Amino acid sequence: MDKGVWMVENSPGIGRRTLFRGAAAGAVTVGGGLVSAAPAHASGFYNPFRAYAISSGWQDHLNRGSLGGIDYPMSVSTGLPACGSGTIQNIPYNGTGGHTVTIYHPNGYRTQYMHLSSFRFANGTSVASSTVVGYSGGAAGSDGSGSSTGPHVHWHMINPSGVRIDPLVYLAGLGSGLPKTTTESDGVPGPIMWMRAQNWLRIEQGYSGPIDGYPGVNTYAALQREMREYGYTGPIDGVPGRYTWMAVQRLAAQWGYTGPIDGVMGPNSWRGFARFLNQDRWD
Repeated sequence: MDKGVWMVENSPGIGRRTLFRGAAAGAVTVGGGLVSAAPAHASGFYNPFRAYAISSGWQDHLNRGSLGGIDYPMSVSTGLPACGSGTIQNIPYNGTGGHTVTIYHPNGYRTQYMHLSSFRFANGTSVASSTVVGYSGGAAGSDGSGSSTGPHVHWHMINPSGVRIDPLVYLAGLGSGLPKTTTESDGVPGPIMWMRAQNWLRIEQGYSGPIDGYPGVNTYAALQREMREYGYTGPIDGVPGRYTWMAVQRLAAQWGYTGPIDGVMGPNSWRGFARFLNQDRWD
């Protein structure tokens, strides 16, 4: 580990926005309210299926070779509310998933519901959180069911890096209410900054340790994995050195850092890094 780096606290990896821009459909009126482009950071995320039992959870999907998902049994043609505001893209006959609706959220995340019996809106339509975006299906052999063998909806999310994630874990993280770090202004890393970094790495890289603000091997290993996006090519050993911190500085450079990429973290490096971590998405 490099001199002067052990006490430093932050490591982000900027997510890439993939907000879908479909054919313009304009605003529509739903349930008495005008549905228009949703403001960033106001997506109103929630679990629209909490009243239903889970028939197959995230780990169940992984155990049978799926990339992950949650299944909720429900009658065919049940309305499927958007778990957050965003822009619609419909994917008919999406392989084993059958008819699939994707919601592109303002913060770069995506939601997908699979095995639909029908879609509700045209591509490019902007919808508010809780707007019904399609209707469940899944009956074996029915149009749009894909490989489903019984009526249900399959739900998963995709993070800004394109990795499928458990929506219930994501929603639990939103409830953490982490405060913003003052490192953005004072350039001094501390526990709040590291808590935000750990929560970011939990979302982006599967970090499963505590969100306690005290980075250890698991935090640093997750950081090194994320920093591959910024040119880090060293080992994933949880022991950050010059090349790890050079990658962090490249990230910080996208958030206002203008100093050298030398792997020596100072106040300006940390300010750029903290500016990234202070995004609402890592709250």
